[in-house]
Amino acid sequence: QVQLVESGGGLVQAGGSLTLSCAASGRTISSYAMGWFRQAPGKEREFVASITWSGSGTFYADSVKGRFIISRDNAKNTVYLEMHSLKPEDTAVYYCAANLVHRPSSEVAGHYDYWGQGTQVTVSS
Repeated sequence: QVQLVESGGGLVQAGGSLTLSCAASGRTISSYAMGWFRQAPGKEREFVASITWSGSGTFYADSVKGRFIISRDNAKNTVYLEMHSLKPEDTAVYYCAANLVHRPSSEVAGHYDYWGQGTQVTVSS
């Protein structure tokens, strides 16, 4: 079992930046691809970014490409999401997730085996 805990969310003005962290426990995530998803009120959960187990490959939704950066530190069992040039439409609960079996670039929530509880990000205009 893998437990994931997100942190770093909060309220930020449009154009600002936030960095989310996802700390894993229970077992090492070094063999897992990791992803970030988000869910806004009344909307379905959507893919944001993912990263291969080694960190050598990263994948992004078009809506965040060039503004968000996903990274990981396997020694710390932690995954990060740097968010820059934030927009009001980025407002959502952000979740990290672990994917052991499926391709690291998967944008399908059902392909991820473990999920955190989420952290709220609110971007004011």
